[in-house]
Amino acid sequence: MEKSAGIRTTMGLREWAMLSLLSIVWGGTYMFVGIAVDSLPPLTIVALRVSIAALAFWTYVLAARIPMPKSPAIWRDMFIQGVTNNALPFSLLVWGQTAIASGLAAILNATTPLFTVLIAAALLPDERITRLKSLGVLIGFGGAVLVIGPEQLLGLGMDVLPQLACIAAGLFYAVAVVFGRRFKEQGVPPVVVSTGMLTAAAALMIPAALIVERPWRYAFPEPAVWFSILGLALLSTVFAYFLYFSLLSSSGATNTTLVTFLIPVSAILLGALVLDERLRLLDYAGMAVISIGLLLVDGRLLRRLEFGRR
Repeated sequence: MEKSAGIRTTMGLREWAMLSLLSIVWGGTYMFVGIAVDSLPPLTIVALRVSIAALAFWTYVLAARIPMPKSPAIWRDMFIQGVTNNALPFSLLVWGQTAIASGLAAILNATTPLFTVLIAAALLPDERITRLKSLGVLIGFGGAVLVIGPEQLLGLGMDVLPQLACIAAGLFYAVAVVFGRRFKEQGVPPVVVSTGMLTAAAALMIPAALIVERPWRYAFPEPAVWFSILGLALLSTVFAYFLYFSLLSSSGATNTTLVTFLIPVSAILLGALVLDERLRLLDYAGMAVISIGLLLVDGRLLRRLEFGRR
């Protein structure tokens, strides 16, 4: 990784605390969805999440007098980012959680970095895929297959589509990661990108929810559901983005991606503590295999072991 001023390649106690907090906040996404999905349909949950988050970002941008871009090309790019990073993956994950546990959804979505490696290697000239990364990708996908179950991939399971939806969400997140690199080249600040892409996602999801689901037909949700929606919007989206970009600026992209290893663990623990969910032993085994694949893709642990032997 290319070093720049202010970036620490070795994280201190503060950075590790921020990374752990980010994993809890993003892991809490699955818990909040698990509560809300019992009372509200998926598209409505996503529409509420991105709308409240966009409103919060606009409040911050206007209060801080941060100028928004006027270029149609940048707004087009932020619209694409809003589709690939918010509207589609959020919808797929929430729909997936209508049938599967929150911890399982988090495990399957942990394949995001594996897709990122493949897409970046295909589209970005400075992101070459090594043998170690290739092995990590294969092992990681093997873990996802283990979680779903080989028999379900043959069409024998009831929940194969929701599980595949969670993996597809990871694919869209990976596309967004690669596509989002252009904003740094364009000089667009992260808070502006977040505001623009969430605004685009809200513009898509509000009419989609109204037309497809007609949410006014549902009973008025309990207070716990509304707290979950606010948690999704303000904690798992707004606060998480600020925390993510702060950690990114101080520790760099390589260190920040370690959060992917921790999110499924946070989601499983929160699901067990709050939602009383229970996962199969096979699910934990799949998470372990996915983690091995991610460690190989990351490569630093093996490099340190090799350095220790030398």
